[in-house]
Amino acid sequence: MHRATPFLLMALAAPLAAQAPQAPQSAPADASRTAEPGKPEPSNKDAVKYRSGLPTPRFASLRAKRAFMRAGPGKEYPVTWVFIRTGTPLEVTAEWNVWRRVRDADGTEGWMDRAMLSTDRTVQIIRQPRELRARPDVGSPIVLRAEPGVVMRVTMCADRWCRVEGDGRSGYMLREHGFGTYPQETIG
Repeated sequence: MHRATPFLLMALAAPLAAQAPQAPQSAPADASRTAEPGKPEPSNKDAVKYRSGLPTPRFASLRAKRAFMRAGPGKEYPVTWVFIRTGTPLEVTAEWNVWRRVRDADGTEGWMDRAMLSTDRTVQIIRQPRELRARPDVGSPIVLRAEPGVVMRVTMCADRWCRVEGDGRSGYMLREHGFGTYPQETIG
């Protein structure tokens, strides 16, 4: 009987960021406030002008093929990173007008224009190569292995498992093996 070898997904060889991070300048004081119950609204009306109404924190993914992360919420702030991979998951931690403060899988934080982000859910494999399974069970067959940095689309998550797909292949992974979902979050 012939046994199929699991397929290996590799991350792109190109770096995620085109330049090293610079020390961030301070952002406006109102930038970290959100419209949560019991918290005051920002005093600057521009801060809430284009608020999404979505909760923070939340996950989003990179819509653009190239996006600038800035030290503050505006084009006058310096670019600290250049993201070059569509689909990269980012955690949105605050909103300021059209700007979203985001954090990547490495913990780097900065600001991006909302037009660079999508609500599509993705996950990035973290720390070491991971095995994806045929079913949400550690005893089920391995269907593929994914290297750190690989980005895959999330189709569903429940309990400790997420079903993900990339390059026409799919499988189940333990959610703690990737960046892009919260521990008790249900998706799909």
